[in-house]
Amino acid sequence: MLSGGQQRRTTVDIAPRHTGGVGDDLETTPGRRRRVVVAVVAGVVVAASAAAVTALVSSGSSPSLTPLGAPSAGAHVAPATSTAPTTSTSPAPTTGGAAPPAGADWPTYHGNGARTGVDPAGASLSPARPAWTSVPLGGRIYAEPLVVAGRVIAATEGDTVAVLSARSGAVLWKRTVGTPFRPSTVPGLCGDISPTVGITSTPVVDVGRGEVFVVADEQVGPSGAAHHLIGLDLATGAVLLDQVIDPAGTDPPFQLQRAGLALSAGRVIAGFGGNYGDCGPYHGLVVSVPEGGGPADVFAVDSAPGQREGAVWMGGAAPAIDASGNVWVATGNGSTTRPGAPYDHSDAVLELSPTMQLLQYFAPSSWRSDNAVDADLGSTAPMVLGDGLVFQIGKSQTGYLLHQGALGGIGGQAASARLCPGGGGNDADGGSAWNAGVLYIPCSRGIQAVAVGTSPPSLSPSWVAAGGASGPPVVAGGLVWSETRGGVVEALDPATGATVQRFAVGAVATSFPAVTAADGLVLAVGSEEVHAFCGPAGLPPPPSAVA
Repeated sequence: MLSGGQQRRTTVDIAPRHTGGVGDDLETTPGRRRRVVVAVVAGVVVAASAAAVTALVSSGSSPSLTPLGAPSAGAHVAPATSTAPTTSTSPAPTTGGAAPPAGADWPTYHGNGARTGVDPAGASLSPARPAWTSVPLGGRIYAEPLVVAGRVIAATEGDTVAVLSARSGAVLWKRTVGTPFRPSTVPGLCGDISPTVGITSTPVVDVGRGEVFVVADEQVGPSGAAHHLIGLDLATGAVLLDQVIDPAGTDPPFQLQRAGLALSAGRVIAGFGGNYGDCGPYHGLVVSVPEGGGPADVFAVDSAPGQREGAVWMGGAAPAIDASGNVWVATGNGSTTRPGAPYDHSDAVLELSPTMQLLQYFAPSSWRSDNAVDADLGSTAPMVLGDGLVFQIGKSQTGYLLHQGALGGIGGQAASARLCPGGGGNDADGGSAWNAGVLYIPCSRGIQAVAVGTSPPSLSPSWVAAGGASGPPVVAGGLVWSETRGGVVEALDPATGATVQRFAVGAVATSFPAVTAADGLVLAVGSEEVHAFCGPAGLPPPPSAVA
């Protein structure tokens, strides 16, 4: 166990370390996987076994449910009933039907490396009902919850990681991995996350290793910060890896690690941008670190002398990973706006190797003017459609279809269309969903459905959700699910966009909260808690063993 004043565990650093304690609220759990980690204490390298854990069991209250609207022909939706809040996390009784399939995991942002956002469980959610609400988990939640082996993984701006039972919402373990960064300690720093910045991005789980990876922003001295890549044992919460991943020459307080984490070729991929307001000397970065720790590979946007910006943040979505393991990211507005200035990899879709070599790129012909008015592509993640095409949309309301094998550089799109209707400011933010030839795009004034044609490539816009659902959508139980900026989870008819079920969950921390659908559940975040909803088959089985 660590105490105040001791150095933290680490495997290897690529930037100077800081001293300071860590909040350990864990004790030994028998039978956990063990791994040798390295500690640096007073300048001496010491090998030791990983720390142990304790289990914390809690209870909470459930939100309310009001099914709404009339479905289109053939849709299977909830009847017009209501359910009052409860004050227990006890499993809800089943009401018939097949049990949700065990082991239907959601180990990464939007469920898989392709970021399709489609529920792997296949369970009916019509009608859905509240199942449980967790206790507050130690800080505001910006990350999408994950589900692996009957466990729900949540991370907070308090630098806290909590693992809950998917069946009951009980806390199986919770670990505070460091002291979160306080933005108020840095003069001139902008941003809209307060009072602390901790774990902002969605974690990722290597199911085979049984390891959860997070990036924690931590306070260094009176006015500094450092970003730690931390690996935790999924079963116990033991720290297996702790490595500072800020590249040399960067100014960590001005770099925000907002994009969800990804895995490729045994490496953890993390995207960095700036804080809200684009202040300070930040660059868009993609950092690739071996899962066991070691030297990082880095790709930097706007990296020439005098350049800055080009964020890799994607509205919190994670880089897409294609069938070859290559990494796909979108970049934000850069500092280059002068006519005739050379291209700087801003306002782009980039394909990178797992070790961060640039393979190819696409940028709109309008990239300089996009940069000048903050109308870039960087607010969503690329969607690799699996049919030789890639989709991207950002802040300009123009959606692009690209040839995956030949992005075409500047102005090389295969097709484009005006999407997210309603004039300026109707940005797309976060991850889209992709199912049965239709994209569901998180436009800020309502999700839009868009059919994709392949021969020739085409985008055919359809309905726009009228009920306020605008957060990154997922597809589950034959419905499209999204959370509004006002903290309401809505289930939409995929044929019409009509709201057919609605759950109020209260205040949310982020402007575009992302929902999860796995293990027979839909999960949504409140300000500091996770809310779960289940279908007619009831709750999933208890947590199963992990590696």
